[in-house]
Amino acid sequence: MRLKTVCLFACLALFFLACGEKDKAQAPVAPPPPNVSVVETKAQDVPIYMEFVGQTYGLKDIAIRARVEGFLEGIHFQEGGPVKKGDLLYTLESQPFEEKVAARKSNVAEAETMLAKAKGDLDRIRPLAKINAVSQSDLDEAVAAFEAGQSSLDAANATLRAAEIELGYTKIYSPIDGIIGRTQAKVGDFVGRDPNPVILNTVSQVDTILVTFFITESQYLEVARYLSQAGSRKVQDEGLPLELILIDGSIYKHPGKIDFINREVDTTTGAMLVQSSFPNPEELLRPGQFAKVRVKGQVVKDGILIPQRCVMELQGLFNVFVVDGSDVAHTREVTMGPKIDSFWLITDGLKSGERVVYEGLQKVKDGATVTPAIVDIKSTDQGKK
Repeated sequence: MRLKTVCLFACLALFFLACGEKDKAQAPVAPPPPNVSVVETKAQDVPIYMEFVGQTYGLKDIAIRARVEGFLEGIHFQEGGPVKKGDLLYTLESQPFEEKVAARKSNVAEAETMLAKAKGDLDRIRPLAKINAVSQSDLDEAVAAFEAGQSSLDAANATLRAAEIELGYTKIYSPIDGIIGRTQAKVGDFVGRDPNPVILNTVSQVDTILVTFFITESQYLEVARYLSQAGSRKVQDEGLPLELILIDGSIYKHPGKIDFINREVDTTTGAMLVQSSFPNPEELLRPGQFAKVRVKGQVVKDGILIPQRCVMELQGLFNVFVVDGSDVAHTREVTMGPKIDSFWLITDGLKSGERVVYEGLQKVKDGATVTPAIVDIKSTDQGKK
């Protein structure tokens, strides 16, 4: 009996011990804090750039037209190549104009003959009138005939000059040094007829390139205030330096300047036309290109830049996760400024030296402990590529 009691207690002890081990084995283990990447904020002077889409033009883009009607007989240039001022570009048929010049020369010769006869008559009558050998009316008639002959000769010479000018228009020369484009007329085409004379070609002067773009009224006010408050006399006198961003994303190496801002705001669009110019010594730029014009406006003192991927937006509110000194993440609302490349300017809500979660946002909750690793994200020279 006693042995049975001892065995019973031994079995019960083994049973409870086994249950305890089972409960201990099934107890959940707390996961380790998630690993996240953080960026450390740094106060810096942040220039604010404004970008505008512009189109390029030559310093001079001169349309080449035929000033007289006729069939095109010759093309004397290489399309797309350089031309010099005075180079022959086109020739038109000249026979009709040569015939007109010949006819006008005949009229001039006839007028000269008539004038010579009238002068001879006047020279003969004037001495006779002094001795009353002829009447005063004969003298007056001779003077009138001479003056009429002189007027006829002047008129004939004027029509001859007009005919010679028209003949000269059958040869078309380049008005400037530049680059000529593709011809819009071929040999044998009839050109120069009104009311829509054919534009034969265009010659562009490209040693300097003009870029036009539009700015809003608020952007104009921002730039104007910046210029008025700028401490540099050079900036006030010469204006803001411009950068040109080409279609491939590269920055054109020659800075430009603003030539003028149009006198008025377009009431239909609320925008103002701006013309700028850029040196083009290598002739890299051509008319008709699209490019971005970038101008530096104000400079934000002690600004905070963080990558855009750090920011969470919900119903118009912007938040970030800030990791404190105990490696605990906290949600914080921030006020956003303009975007600068892949960064966002924070105008309120962050201080220099704080750690903001950069990667691993989906792992973080407000008040949760994390394992942060600081990453170095370059601000690409405060927004300049």
